[in-house]
Amino acid sequence: MKLQFNKRYLRIAITAFCVIAASICFYYLVFHGDRFSAQVSAFFKVINPVLYGIVFAYLMTPMINSIERYLLVPILKQVGCEITEKRKKHLRILSIFLTLLIVCFLIYGFFSILIPNIIQSVRSISYQFPYYVQNLTNWSAKFLEDNPDIEKLVIQFLDTYSEEFMSYLNNSIVPQMETLVKQVSVSLIGVLKVLWNFIIGMVISIYVLYSKELFAGQGKKVVFAVFQTKTANQLIKDIRFASDTFIGFISGKIVDSIIIGVICFACTSIMQMPYALLVSVIVGVTNVIPFFGPYLGAIPSAILILMVNPLKCIYFIIFILILQQVDGNFIGPKILGQSTGLSGFWVIFSITVFGGIMGIPGMIIGVPFFAVLYALARRRINRMLKRRGLPQETTQYQNLDYINEDAVFISHTEDKKSTFFKIGRKKPGRNSKAISETENANEKNTKSE
Repeated sequence: MKLQFNKRYLRIAITAFCVIAASICFYYLVFHGDRFSAQVSAFFKVINPVLYGIVFAYLMTPMINSIERYLLVPILKQVGCEITEKRKKHLRILSIFLTLLIVCFLIYGFFSILIPNIIQSVRSISYQFPYYVQNLTNWSAKFLEDNPDIEKLVIQFLDTYSEEFMSYLNNSIVPQMETLVKQVSVSLIGVLKVLWNFIIGMVISIYVLYSKELFAGQGKKVVFAVFQTKTANQLIKDIRFASDTFIGFISGKIVDSIIIGVICFACTSIMQMPYALLVSVIVGVTNVIPFFGPYLGAIPSAILILMVNPLKCIYFIIFILILQQVDGNFIGPKILGQSTGLSGFWVIFSITVFGGIMGIPGMIIGVPFFAVLYALARRRINRMLKRRGLPQETTQYQNLDYINEDAVFISHTEDKKSTFFKIGRKKPGRNSKAISETENANEKNTKSE
């Protein structure tokens, strides 16, 4: 007896299996989330070198494309050589080699200048630390002597909390010193693991860069195989938009931070600030973090300067505030442009949320990642409004009260006068347009009523 195959029952069985499997996974996530997170962490620890390699390749791709497009290919055309497939592979190998050479040279040059100065600054701080403490103590004593009211408040505060602080120090900090030493040892081992993953990632990135067109083609092949053609085209377009947003923001932010670091070093050197190079490096590196970065870098820098000269610390804080205003209003917009398209509120929101989830890396990539989500959501909402024959401009919804059954926008201005906006009905095969009446027409309608 021949069994008949029914596709309808097969689809029902697959749907039921997926629902049951999803329910089991949801139950496991809710009641055993710690085990799931541990498994995810272990998985990411294993594939960390691969992730590093993909990230390095992604960041170096613009440089490789520029070297091939604007340097190597014009040289071959000028010589009169035909660009064959074999020569393309040779160009790719040469461009990868030149990119790695440039990157290694920049890293070596940066650290060869930075590390000796940082070591010298740290030695100077350690040698002169007692002098800095004495200097700060004398300045505080003189300040309190000139302000007796503040001195009374400080003495009262110290009398109140000194015993509690000593008790906390003896009962909590001292017993945990052994644990602290163990954590430092584990951290050193973790740094060595990160360096090893960094080296392996650089090797993997070479293979990724060499075959990046092949990987891109395979990805597009899978997308067009799984989705409909229209959906696949839109998905690839969204991926390109996300890539352009990330590359534009990260590269622009790096350039902006370098400029800010150089300006900070020049100005602090002119003002004869102590540890000018160390302070400028801290300010430049933390400037990569949007919004909060400048303040995160200014706090330890101000403390360093405060120990040497409290008056110059005040000058430094004023200078940092001015520098960040110049960066936020002139330098940053010129370099980054409208790469994110987010308002100030959404920038702070994305930094806070992703920083809380992922820490410092989340604060760096949170803004471009949220900008992509924001752009995709805005595009989807605009399409839904377009299908319903409604306008897509946000300004037309700001004073909106409701839309009646005849597709008329009814809103109230500040002087409580009604304003009407007629929305054209969407017809099959035609795009509807929003038609707003003028104020004169509104007055005529009001009089006729």
